[in-house]
Amino acid sequence: MIRYDALDALPVRGALPGLEDALAAHGTAVLVAPPGTGKTTLVPLALAGLLGHGPARRVLVAEPRRIAARAAARRMAWLLGEKVGGSIGFTVRGERVVGRHARVEVVTTGVLLQRLQRDQELAGVDVVVLDECHERHLDADTAAAFLWDVRQALRPELRLLAASATTDAEGWARLLGGAPVVEARGTGHPVEVVWAPPPRPVRPPHGMRVDPALLAHVGAVVRRALAERPGDVLCFLPGVGEIARVAAGLGDLGAVDVLQVHGRAPAAVQDAVLSPAERRRVVLATSVAESSLTVPGVRVVVDSGLAREPRVDHARGLSALATVRASQAAGRQRAGRAGREAPGWVYRCWAEAEDARLPRFPAPEIQVADLTAFALQAACWGDPDASGLALLDPPPGGAMAAARSVLTAVGAVDAAGRATARGTTLARLGLHPRLGRALLDTPGDAAEAVALLSEEVPRAYGDDLAAALRAVRRGGGGSETGRGRREGGAGRAGGQEGAGHTGGHGSAGRSGDAYAARWRAEVRRLRAVAEGSPGARPHDSTDRSTHDSTDGSATARPTTAPASDRAPALTPTLTPDRTAALVAAFAFPERVGRMVGGSYLMVSGTRAELAEGSALRGAEWIAVAVADRPIGRGHARVQLAAAVDEDVARLAAGALLREGDEVGWSGGDVVARRVERLGAVELAVRPLADPDPALVRDALLDGLRQEGFGLLRWTPDAVVLRQRLAFLRACVGDPWPDVADEALHARVDEWLEPELGRARRRADLARLDAGQALARLLPWASGQAGRLDELAPERIAVPSGSRIRIDYANPERPVLAVKLQEMFGLQESPAVAGVPLLVHLLSPAGRPAAVTADLASFWRGGYKDVRAELRGRYPKHPWPEDPATAEPTRHTKARQAR
Repeated sequence: MIRYDALDALPVRGALPGLEDALAAHGTAVLVAPPGTGKTTLVPLALAGLLGHGPARRVLVAEPRRIAARAAARRMAWLLGEKVGGSIGFTVRGERVVGRHARVEVVTTGVLLQRLQRDQELAGVDVVVLDECHERHLDADTAAAFLWDVRQALRPELRLLAASATTDAEGWARLLGGAPVVEARGTGHPVEVVWAPPPRPVRPPHGMRVDPALLAHVGAVVRRALAERPGDVLCFLPGVGEIARVAAGLGDLGAVDVLQVHGRAPAAVQDAVLSPAERRRVVLATSVAESSLTVPGVRVVVDSGLAREPRVDHARGLSALATVRASQAAGRQRAGRAGREAPGWVYRCWAEAEDARLPRFPAPEIQVADLTAFALQAACWGDPDASGLALLDPPPGGAMAAARSVLTAVGAVDAAGRATARGTTLARLGLHPRLGRALLDTPGDAAEAVALLSEEVPRAYGDDLAAALRAVRRGGGGSETGRGRREGGAGRAGGQEGAGHTGGHGSAGRSGDAYAARWRAEVRRLRAVAEGSPGARPHDSTDRSTHDSTDGSATARPTTAPASDRAPALTPTLTPDRTAALVAAFAFPERVGRMVGGSYLMVSGTRAELAEGSALRGAEWIAVAVADRPIGRGHARVQLAAAVDEDVARLAAGALLREGDEVGWSGGDVVARRVERLGAVELAVRPLADPDPALVRDALLDGLRQEGFGLLRWTPDAVVLRQRLAFLRACVGDPWPDVADEALHARVDEWLEPELGRARRRADLARLDAGQALARLLPWASGQAGRLDELAPERIAVPSGSRIRIDYANPERPVLAVKLQEMFGLQESPAVAGVPLLVHLLSPAGRPAAVTADLASFWRGGYKDVRAELRGRYPKHPWPEDPATAEPTRHTKARQAR
């Protein structure tokens, strides 16, 4: 029996006529409706014709999260007075409840992508609703682009609706071919904002770290809200670890239940949160509760103001989740949860003045996430570089290049980026392409380890993949050793302990049991997929989406993975531990690492460190399945890995195995070795007695680049020659050569090659005459070389008859340092190549007495002061009153008289 009273109370009802008209006229529309108006539940029912009017249609609703998909389906079924499985069904990863006559099916965006790859026409579907578009998840953006292609090329009658509470409506309208924008005016209940900043400054979030003082403050605000306001409290926190910490601080609330909800929480806990309760509740949630969910009884929201977003370090092949300030759009979504059923309140744990400085919308996932799976989807769709896809934001070129590198390495795409048959298979596995490669290529039963890595692993299992597998086989409850607990990081975020009631503590055992149940279901699915069983149905029951990991639990994946695409064969016995190690190594071959100097050097060249007390300490080789690089740290931090041996390392990263002569400049000299290496990891090294002369030459040149041409023998004449040439280059230009270091490196073949060809080590360079080599650069061919002494002489004659050396150290103004008495009678300053010399006039003792570039002016003015100061100190030397007419001399007065 349809619950018309509940349907009539939904404010979006008033927008239905306009929405139907827009879809009828254009086939596409954008619906903007505030939280709580019924856009997720009432609109699909109306479009499907299930409310007693309108044509019967089959409607597919895509949600970004599994918890939202299940909740939306159950709410719609309740509104119709049915159970899920009749007119309303849902499909999420590992769970499908869809009846034969279903008119509305709610799926995750990951499931929708799988269906589109299998059946581009979406046969039998009349309308697709993309819900919560404002969240800008990568799968949702991709699905929208694919659907637009389908409508343009295959099914112009397919209707598309983009729906959101807060979004760039105009952007989506442009993307959908100028779609009309329909707005539903919310007549929901008012929500009062209470600003509740911390009493003292707290440290801003850094990487995954959140200041414990802020979490303590959030807990205090929850207590304040319970005391000041009626109803249940919904508190938003960035990740599972933060939820657990706040829950621990609320353990003494007594008559108040504390629930923890996130994307990995057991279905029973999620159902309990979405059901009315007799006791008062505090619900601690990640962003999974921002949209598409109504938590009954909630009148108060406490917003920490924080969120988690992915960050990818393509250079190191690592990714991390970063804690960031939540956007204004997210803040509005969160606040809206308080006004669903009655007037409410939102306590914001920041100052009102900070609110205007928050970003308007969250960063689009396509700009910050690992794009490997997206690139495979695009390649299978027939658009390898995604240039033809209708996307609000284009994928970054660097991220796409890194993704194509991974896909090429696993054989998913060819040299042109087109999907191979293997790539098509990988795309349909419902796994990240890395894990798909491990499932296909690992000998034996890889499903258990792949299933473990496909979802967030409880941190209580530790960082040893083999031990984690043993723990999950036992049904959870923690690692065997209890060591190596992770405190967060890319793909971890504090683990899974927050999944239950009892004052918010939710035991690790219960969390592990829930995880173990999901793991066993995924193992069964993967085994069926790997064996090609017709019952696997990957297109219906899989979802590679990681959007439920907005609690900080998205698996960190690197961006380069050179590896063979051939299925390997191993002769040793394949124990479960060894199979797990192979899975990690095949999925992340560039993250195989060897202990070198206190940390693991991975074949990618990045170093990784284990946590103190890790069960993996002592292993010579490991394969790192999950790692991050916290902001400000140079080394990666291992979150989950497996101990491997060198045979596994060679097999998994075989494409990076090289053996050859390596001759280079190291430690200040030429080093020649025969090296076998796996990427950056050296496996075996021996000295090379007779290295290739060409390699030696390159090493010497590298040494000269690193340490400069000071490695050569520079006689005083050679130094002066380089200075003279630099002067002529500066004041005359061509054909005089540029003798700066960069220019000399560029022309090394012309001037240094004969000598360099005879050198073998640093000591040989020190015997090379730089001046003799440099002379080869003089313009001999043009005949100008003979003018060197004319244009830039080493010495110049002065009035006394002396020939004084010119200092060309400054190529723009050479210096002539000469005793003052030797310049008597000279009216104009001497010049070379038309450039006046800067004359340093010296005292009889050879000390500078004056500096001038204009002798005539100096004789008229400055000389008087110099004469007055020095003639008493040097009475034996001539100090005439008129130096311009005096006889120049380099002698004393007595010797001059003789």
